[in-house]
Amino acid sequence: MSGPDISVVICVYTEDRWEDILAAVASVRTQSYPALETLLVVDHNPVLLDRLAKEYKDSLESGEVRVFANAGPRGLSAGRNTGIAASRGEVIAFLDDDAVAERDWLRHFAAGYADPHVMAVGGRTVPIWASGHRPAWFPEEFDWVVGCTYKGIPSGLVRVRNVLGGNASFRRSAFDAAGGFATGIGRDGDKRPLGCEETELCIRLSRARPDAVLLIDDRAVIHHRVPEAREHFGYFRTRAYAEGLSKALVARSVGADKGLESERRYATRVLPSGVVRGLRDAALARPGGAGRAGAIVAGVFTAAGGYVVGTVRARRGGATFSVAEIQEIQGDRDG
Repeated sequence: MSGPDISVVICVYTEDRWEDILAAVASVRTQSYPALETLLVVDHNPVLLDRLAKEYKDSLESGEVRVFANAGPRGLSAGRNTGIAASRGEVIAFLDDDAVAERDWLRHFAAGYADPHVMAVGGRTVPIWASGHRPAWFPEEFDWVVGCTYKGIPSGLVRVRNVLGGNASFRRSAFDAAGGFATGIGRDGDKRPLGCEETELCIRLSRARPDAVLLIDDRAVIHHRVPEAREHFGYFRTRAYAEGLSKALVARSVGADKGLESERRYATRVLPSGVVRGLRDAALARPGGAGRAGAIVAGVFTAAGGYVVGTVRARRGGATFSVAEIQEIQGDRDG
């Protein structure tokens, strides 16, 4: 199968995920559609940088795996921008450091780019629960809380407003048109779990290129590890609140109409259906029904509270972000 050269960027920040990182890289190396290269971008952790450079010493020489230090401020957005700048592929794909890709992941991404108007292709992210099963109270409509595809996203090959960053790909020309990921929105290691940097980028891209097509192909599957700490309601609530804060920044950047376009449908159609389904399950004495309904309601109000707080902060100038221009990086390491 012919198609574009694809560079895969994996951003990493902690040695606690060492085995996960190795598994992520291994899943890229066994793709049915081979990656041009895998780039590991280390977020301000010299010990991890050196350890990875030693682990992949032979691959560094061949260029199959390349290791870089984040050249920007601490955080996921700057790490991704570093990977984009260092990559050589026509398409850049992003994989979370605690996820593994199925063998045809890149093949499905590559197929999407047969249409020259396609600027981004995302995939489906499936949770791997540390406990071995989904908590009975945890609603599928909120799987975005743990970085996974949630109930409400259309199935199949569909056009979308934005892809989800942990399982996504972009043409290089998309970054030429719109710039890189905005810093100040996304995650910063283990601090408050902010997000939405890919949403803001995709909306900005669609404005810069009105003819751009963004797709999700649910055959491009990755499996994302969910640690035990994220299976509890405390994390659920914290992540929902952080999402509200992030949405406020996105709305500030691109306007509330575009910034909340998909969220309105989600809040008015998907979530009410989830509450009804949970209450019905509770009436039928099915495990977790009442808990799921309650979690959806709590998640909505918590996210809304975060949005209000984030909006006030943005108006007062207490929250800032900036869009990076992508500049080429040379070399295999920047320690």
